[in-house]
Amino acid sequence: MQNLLYDLVELLSKDDRLVVNGELLKNKVIELALSLDSKLLKILLQSEKVKEHFFVDIDGVLVFDKIKFQKFVSNKEFLPDSFTAFKNKIGLMDDNGDYISNSQNVVLAWPYKDCVLEGGQTKEDEKRDEIFWNETLAPDEIDRLLSPKVFTGWKRCDIKGEHNIIGRENINFQNENLIIRGNNLFALHSIYEQFARKIKLIYIDPPYNPESKANTFCYNNTFNETTWLTFMKNRLEIALSLLTPDGAIIVAIDENEFLPLGMLLRQIFKNYEIHCITIVHNPRGVQGTNFSYTHEYAFFVIPKGRKTINDRIISQDDIEWSNLRNWGTESERTDAKNCFYPIIVDPETSDIVGFGEVSEDNYHPESINIKKGKSILVYPIDSNGIERKWRYARQSVEEIQHLLRARIKSKVWDIEIGKDFGQYKTVWIDPRYDANEYGTKLVKELVPGCKFDFPKSLYNVYDCLYSVVANDKNAIILDFFGGSGTTAHAVLEINKNDKGERKFIICEQLYYAETITKQRVKQVIINNKIGSFIYLELMELNEVYINKIKYAKTSKELITIWEEMQCKAFISYKIDSKIVNSYITEFKKLSIEEQKRLLIEILDKNQLYVNYSEINDIDYQVTDIDKRINRMFYGEV
Repeated sequence: MQNLLYDLVELLSKDDRLVVNGELLKNKVIELALSLDSKLLKILLQSEKVKEHFFVDIDGVLVFDKIKFQKFVSNKEFLPDSFTAFKNKIGLMDDNGDYISNSQNVVLAWPYKDCVLEGGQTKEDEKRDEIFWNETLAPDEIDRLLSPKVFTGWKRCDIKGEHNIIGRENINFQNENLIIRGNNLFALHSIYEQFARKIKLIYIDPPYNPESKANTFCYNNTFNETTWLTFMKNRLEIALSLLTPDGAIIVAIDENEFLPLGMLLRQIFKNYEIHCITIVHNPRGVQGTNFSYTHEYAFFVIPKGRKTINDRIISQDDIEWSNLRNWGTESERTDAKNCFYPIIVDPETSDIVGFGEVSEDNYHPESINIKKGKSILVYPIDSNGIERKWRYARQSVEEIQHLLRARIKSKVWDIEIGKDFGQYKTVWIDPRYDANEYGTKLVKELVPGCKFDFPKSLYNVYDCLYSVVANDKNAIILDFFGGSGTTAHAVLEINKNDKGERKFIICEQLYYAETITKQRVKQVIINNKIGSFIYLELMELNEVYINKIKYAKTSKELITIWEEMQCKAFISYKIDSKIVNSYITEFKKLSIEEQKRLLIEILDKNQLYVNYSEINDIDYQVTDIDKRINRMFYGEV
């Protein structure tokens, strides 16, 4: 296909009508093709390869397939001076894939919908902008891309420090906390065999996509929203296969991709309820043209027909107290015999220390309080002396004793009830959700000197996780946009508070997976004096060269990298190195950004990391220790 493209460009360039300032006029090419321009057809017939592809021999007569030719030219854009080829085009198409210029039946086409978007990342040291070097791959281009990968760099971290895993110990990875460094799409496919249908909750805070300098999702094409959606779609589809039948996923997002993300979630999670929660995370607000934004969103995607969201815990300061004594109609003693009994209070401590038996029908206390030894017996009698009843019968009141308190009101002891739990509401407001106070500052306390933009508030994430896994102390929680490690931190805090044994799996590709994420979680474990995790990395192949390209500063460095790539890297089968080398002069005229994009596109994306199926290939130099641990991970030991 690549050679066909070069042949076609070379042929078309011979027609002066089609070239202006050295560039082909694609629309003019299509116009002449659809009108069956004789001069154009004669030019096309000069190439056997072009003739074979766009002409059909019917009984010795060559028939030009103008529709096939139009689709080829329309859907691919080739600029000789920038080496850019095979770039999809967005537009309105009919349900047969034809543009609306040829049809009356119109649907909205999503250009990358059925493709895989490889989302490699980097983070520039100065501007600290995350960049996703995306490659759009059609399904028939993928053979090795999503195969399980080899892991390396194994370390166990606990309260005693960091230790090498030597490969002799047997590890049950479902009982371990994991921090994985590497491309999250490949990491998800690599953990599938071990964790399919094992994940109770997925919490992700993906890169946001605003039309501003705050954009944390940059890419090498002009299809802003569709690129972001494809990037998310590829990852959400494999994530779905990891969830337990009662598992849930929570996706944090801001207003920019809020609506498209909701539609994408509905498309992928067909048998799930989707609830959108508003969380006030920046009370100071971010100034916009018309509004100051103080909130973001969290989509809760939960199985239909299940009670998935647990009751929330209400802080003592926010509990609403009311009388345990009934009032109004059907509130008198005679309305429920088992609800008239004394509650025993220690006046020294104000504690409720017990409950008396149901009073005999002929016993009528002379007042609400009866002194008995050092205790006070409190009866459900109102201020007018009317015998009422407690709201809970004697046989069930002890179950809610922790919700009760004794207070002196109008100089007598009375009993109040206040629930410390309640249903979650759709708007969350709490000072603890402040991302600056409980995100940025907290991370810097744990990892002094670190620079990390926009970490989530620990308590924002804590409450999201708690709402799903509060009653599952053995749940596995996955976050494949791990960032600074807030999700791991929150899991450890939940376990500390209720002595749970929940596990986390964190995936992060950027350099700070080791320098910030790992260090933060290590410090939390040291502070809590309990816990451990295993740190591991995807074993790099072509990813080594992608990283070299990203951090190169000059064209000279990039040319040196290209020379090394030709000897050691895996080059895309579509690339002819000789042709690329012949354009070195033009290459030097490109911007450094364009040069980097070109070299990254030349690499075979099926070969970014070492495949587990090739772990014994001596060219990859996988150590014996790594081989053994990988076999344990993939269940072969």
